[in-house]
Amino acid sequence: MNIIWSYMILIAFVFCIVNGDVEQIIEVLFLSTENTVSLFLRLSGMICMWSGFIKIAEKSRLIEKISKFINPLIRILFPELKNDSEVSGHIVMNMTANMIGLGNVATPIGLKAMEKMQEKNKEKHKLSKSMLMFVVLNTASIQLIPTSVIAIRAAAGSENPTDIVLPTIISSVVSVIVGILIVKFLYRRKV
Repeated sequence: MNIIWSYMILIAFVFCIVNGDVEQIIEVLFLSTENTVSLFLRLSGMICMWSGFIKIAEKSRLIEKISKFINPLIRILFPELKNDSEVSGHIVMNMTANMIGLGNVATPIGLKAMEKMQEKNKEKHKLSKSMLMFVVLNTASIQLIPTSVIAIRAAAGSENPTDIVLPTIISSVVSVIVGILIVKFLYRRKV
């Protein structure tokens, strides 16, 4: 893939030189670099803020309280866990981070949940049912507040960057329901 991108960039430079647009490409390079750094700083600030909120929620045991509230749903979706509060806590934190649109924050938490589920997995070379369900839920994930996309739209100068909230909620809820139904169907078929 790196070779393809390198060739595409090289071909673009050659065409710019042939067409005499060297000043334009240099201007675009500097402008896009400036925009990239600005976007990076905005997204980094947002990710740091939400990561801090999640850490505070974890330290204040709010995640445990949410986990107890969501536990009936966790038991239905993850029948193999049998009240494993540590794994349930990681799953709840992952789902919470995904719901507020922080996939970057959710990833390390999700990896920790998978690691804990793998420890309890009897067939180490295969995904357990709970692991499969978690992968589907993590990938489809309901997003109530797509913060990363809102931040990108705001940084790009969108007049109303929150216009995507309702369509995002609808599409993510549908994808989660379809994912759960498919996994449950596969459970019954013992695949």
